[in-house]
Amino acid sequence: MEVKKLFDYSVGDNLEIYVLIKSAEARMAKNGKQFIAFNFADRSGEISAKFWDASAEDIAAFQTGKVVFLRGKRETYQDNPQIKIFNLRLAQDNEPNNPTDYLQTAPETRTEMEAEFKKFILKITEPNWNRIVRHMLNQHHEDFFEFPAAKKNHHAYAGGLAYHTLSILRLAQTIVEQYPEVNASLLYAGAILHDLGKTQELSGALGTTYTLAGNLIGHIVLIDEEIFETCKELQIDPESESVLLLRHVILAHHGLLEYGSPVRPRIMEAEILHQLDNIDASIQMMKTTLEHTEPGEFSERIFGLDNRQFYRPQQ
Repeated sequence: MEVKKLFDYSVGDNLEIYVLIKSAEARMAKNGKQFIAFNFADRSGEISAKFWDASAEDIAAFQTGKVVFLRGKRETYQDNPQIKIFNLRLAQDNEPNNPTDYLQTAPETRTEMEAEFKKFILKITEPNWNRIVRHMLNQHHEDFFEFPAAKKNHHAYAGGLAYHTLSILRLAQTIVEQYPEVNASLLYAGAILHDLGKTQELSGALGTTYTLAGNLIGHIVLIDEEIFETCKELQIDPESESVLLLRHVILAHHGLLEYGSPVRPRIMEAEILHQLDNIDASIQMMKTTLEHTEPGEFSERIFGLDNRQFYRPQQ
């Protein structure tokens, strides 16, 4: 008999289930009592919950990364799914308590993705870009293929960083085939490196949080600094046009200053990378949400898409 997961339950269903505490934040309610804002997760997705009147012992016990046995009810609040908690306890030694068993993972294997990345790197024919990409990818190889691409909004699962990057490369290849005037080497190199700083910005796939460097500096500046240091190590002039182009493509990939880019795109490849990054992230957010939406219904609100709800057609 297959064990039911979080999203196998419909609204109104009672549930008894082992789940991972993806995040746990102690907060103060209006009545002055503490509560815990949870995100519970398993391989079907994440759902939020509130643990009211939490004691100091509860806050100490129910920490991010722990597996718990949850008794509750599936509900909705302001069009978003949530769990009403009846009872919560830590999973015991003789119960399924391995946190990694509850992590969502990329839809392709690491071996498959590694092989495709090697093919794209061979297509980077500009020598400086090729050397920089190879060196930096080798430096972060393990984390790159294990980390999520975000804490919550898109590709927020183990291996999500590599999968998101590979998705952009595939889209970029289509653009290059359609528009031969695009510098393929620059676009591929920028795509591979654009989010590599998230291996320093985020803590990892289990209980993903922002590091101190992630909060204070951010992945865009972190990776730009590393490109500069890599150039010095490889004896490449960091002020040469080729390196400045590569740095610009990465620095501009969020598109707008208010979204974290120090500069706006000023060359074609930078604008293309920004658009492809936005397309892939947006599609992933819609796809993930619509998978949990009944045909003929509107989805929950998607924070990363201006809190809009999306309709899932019946056909």
